[in-house]
Amino acid sequence: MRIDILSLWRRRLARRERELAEDALKHLLGLEHQGRRASFQSLAGALRLSDRRLMALAGHLERKGLVRTRGQDFLLTPDGERRALQVVRAHRLWERYLADEARLPLSQLHGEADRHEHRLSVVQVDQLDASLGHPQTDPHGDAIPTRDGALAPASGVALTEWRTDAPGRIVHLEDEPPIVYAQILAEGLRIGQIVRVLDATPERILLTDGETQFRLAPAVAANVSIAPITDQTERPAGTVSLSDLSDEAEADVVGLDDACQGFTRRRLLDLGFTPGARVASEMRTFAGDPRAYRIRGVLIALRREQAQQVLVRPVQRKVPDVGLPSGSEHHAAQL
Repeated sequence: MRIDILSLWRRRLARRERELAEDALKHLLGLEHQGRRASFQSLAGALRLSDRRLMALAGHLERKGLVRTRGQDFLLTPDGERRALQVVRAHRLWERYLADEARLPLSQLHGEADRHEHRLSVVQVDQLDASLGHPQTDPHGDAIPTRDGALAPASGVALTEWRTDAPGRIVHLEDEPPIVYAQILAEGLRIGQIVRVLDATPERILLTDGETQFRLAPAVAANVSIAPITDQTERPAGTVSLSDLSDEAEADVVGLDDACQGFTRRRLLDLGFTPGARVASEMRTFAGDPRAYRIRGVLIALRREQAQQVLVRPVQRKVPDVGLPSGSEHHAAQL
């Protein structure tokens, strides 16, 4: 029994050391993406460790080849960056799962993901990514690193920097600190929402989505990122929702709507609704919902709300030129 207790204690200690190391790497990565350098003081504040404990951790990371020092700054090595991106990928995918499948309130996502990000192996993270349909962003609008470690750059600017009376789309809601994020959620702001700044003063930012007005303190508005409305944020030209495809018409799948996430996205991809696939609208029920579509040789029934999430480009059917027999012009005129 004594040996088992000692072994359990050692395993817990090793797990705690690994979690601290990964949290340190994630902190360094976050600052580097902001164009800043992590210092002894910033690490101590982020990890809440004593100077002695932090020095031991820093030495461990340096011996492992994950960080290097430059004066008072800590820098990630290529191996350290890869490790940090793995943790960030696990965290953001887990948030996506909790939001889409577990329906956890947005205010609780970050804390739960923090507790689970260290427990997932690379294989488990890959499986989670596939089961969710390879989402590109987490529920806050942050890009999710790919399996190869590629990370799309952040888009948008802070709402405090946005010009007055110009419409834009909300692309990111910063979830830290939690008290500020809670205020953003309480206002009813969300990713993808199109808003326009009506007035900006040192005391408050006034904006609207066309129906509701929102008043935010500048410190809160700074945690909301907004980007121009471009062709990339709007539906691609020439596309319609699959639900709007005419009866007996054909179309090529362009992709799935960004709002389609979680199990629904995974199911549609598994059914073959991937870019470039040819789909045909074949029949509908008496009530019109669901409708049957043929894709990859299989007839599949989709409800309207599912078909609305599939973007397609209709195919123009070519009318065969069969020609007319000699003298047909004369007979046609007589008819």
